[in-house]
Amino acid sequence: MDLGGTSDPYVKVYILPKKSKTFETKVFRKTLNPVKIILELLNLQPIYIYDFNRFSKHDMIGEIRLNLSTVDWNHVIEEWRDLSEQEHLGDICFSLRYVPASSKLTVIILEAKNLKRMDQGDPYVKVQLILDKKKWKKKKTSVKMQTLNPYFNESFTFEVSFEQIQKVQLVISVWDHDKMSRNNAIGKIYLGCDATGNQLRHWADMLSNPRKPVAQWHTLLSSEQVDTTLALKHTILPLPLKWRLMHFYRIHIL
Repeated sequence: MDLGGTSDPYVKVYILPKKSKTFETKVFRKTLNPVKIILELLNLQPIYIYDFNRFSKHDMIGEIRLNLSTVDWNHVIEEWRDLSEQEHLGDICFSLRYVPASSKLTVIILEAKNLKRMDQGDPYVKVQLILDKKKWKKKKTSVKMQTLNPYFNESFTFEVSFEQIQKVQLVISVWDHDKMSRNNAIGKIYLGCDATGNQLRHWADMLSNPRKPVAQWHTLLSSEQVDTTLALKHTILPLPLKWRLMHFYRIHIL
């Protein structure tokens, strides 16, 4: 992963879908064959291996996912497994600014690059707030036609109280627009006080620098990975009045 032909690997382990606890080993400097990695908990999955970078975001080398229902816990298992590389979905740069006095959260979607091609390559971005595991507020950018490196520079402002900013989660998702069928999600990223890694650092920088825009690049994750981590509650919206009346009359006629 590094220019010198080596890496500084460490291992991150957590269990899905809640991802309530994450464990990391120490960093093994300048080696492609780290040994004696001892995990603090045996029954965790998946396992991610990263390359440590002091001055930039850490690079994922690969991952292993273990189905815990197939493990025989009566025996110690030692085995080799090949790492599977995570598909690169693209990167997105956006700016965050929070003003406590006015309770305004401003998200500026700046640009994206190296997006995974879906169909025609007509990307747009959704900005969504999640509160108490429920979808709360959302906005979206314009569609940029036939490009995998779109430039947006579009700003969105939400009213979020100081109490809410400590519980809210910001989900940034990149989509491919399709005129003939449903739009496809290219990838997502989420930030908030319960996020981890690069996402948590960006959120913390925003909170510690009120009224100041803080911009940062993020690597997109799969929609499945983000949705599973957030474990959103699906709310059943009430039917419009006319549909309820139609249903009422249909029952009584029958």
